[in-house]
Amino acid sequence: MSKILIIGAGGVANVTVHKCAQNPEVFSEILLASRTVAKCEAIAADVRRRTGRSVATARVDADRPAEVVALIRGFGPDLVANLALPYQDLAIMDACLETGVDYLDTANYEPPDEARFEYKWQWAYQERFAAKGIMALLGSGFDPGATNVFCAHAAKHHFDEIHELDIIDCNAGDHGQAFATNFNPEINIREVTARGRYWDRGEWLETDPLAWSMSYDFPAGIGPKKCYLMYHEELESLVLNLPGLKRARFWMTFGDSYLKHLEVLGNVGLTRIDPVDFGGMKIVPLQFLKTLLPDPASLGPKTRGKTCIGCLMRGVKDGKSKRYYVYNVCDHQAAYAETGSQAISYTTGVPAMIGAMLMLTGQWRGRGVFNMEQLDPDPFMDAMNRHGLPWTERTWND
Repeated sequence: MSKILIIGAGGVANVTVHKCAQNPEVFSEILLASRTVAKCEAIAADVRRRTGRSVATARVDADRPAEVVALIRGFGPDLVANLALPYQDLAIMDACLETGVDYLDTANYEPPDEARFEYKWQWAYQERFAAKGIMALLGSGFDPGATNVFCAHAAKHHFDEIHELDIIDCNAGDHGQAFATNFNPEINIREVTARGRYWDRGEWLETDPLAWSMSYDFPAGIGPKKCYLMYHEELESLVLNLPGLKRARFWMTFGDSYLKHLEVLGNVGLTRIDPVDFGGMKIVPLQFLKTLLPDPASLGPKTRGKTCIGCLMRGVKDGKSKRYYVYNVCDHQAAYAETGSQAISYTTGVPAMIGAMLMLTGQWRGRGVFNMEQLDPDPFMDAMNRHGLPWTERTWND
């Protein structure tokens, strides 16, 4: 039985708290903290209504390591789950270092003033975390997270060597809004408007944002959808940790309405992340736009349809060429009925709970900083089937 401190009160945190509360044999005490205590209290009230369990709440500014340190020392958690903004990763890692507590997050650090998705800032903590005897688990969401584990599972059980990888993320849900994002608008739009990047034969190649597309026929009745090449952080670690990988790409689906709105907003400057003068004040246009868009949490009861996220791989086994596809399908309304959040939050929040569970039960242990594919995939894959994210696999020979 262990104590967990969860920082953040968005849709992902909401799911993670609900799933932790469903597993009291592992998570004996839960503290939820963010800058907005009212959001924490609303989540705690819903958890009590659904599960009968009490969740403690607190206020913390995750940009201030001293505040996080004081909270950790006051509560005494065995693990800190960082489900706040990616800008706050390093501050929370600093607090974990000072207090000697294990760390977990779902997204890599990025500087607030530049849309750069790199692990270098967090990998730089390797020696300090190892010397302290604590563990940091990076990217324990779905993509990154479950997708990394899918690759490790394939490497362990299906291939001698993986040569090609396509991570394909489809949200076939419909929320009825003209333009809205299914998670934090600021993070979502920064990610989508960044240049595309992929690995090919030993080097990184770049494309203009959303310049490349393909059609993919998704399972579970979803059917053909147009997918766009993007850069996603798990590619960086997978290229290092999957020997023999010759090509790695990431694809995501977007509807025509979303893309048209995004194009217009970009053309008028509302997706900029550099400060501009407005009425004698400095404002960041994208942060202002965020205040005008629907709160992603409000989309839960409105969203219908499914997500399908998986990894399509090609490689060799016993000297023969082989293809392998492993994926999860998640229903928006089923996720909302269970946790009060739609499938985008659910597919990230459940892996956060699973990663925390494996660390706290000792199934995943180590000293230093780890990406998901560096650990044994079997207990994670088993937990996905037991905790709401069942996966399906298909295999065929070339």
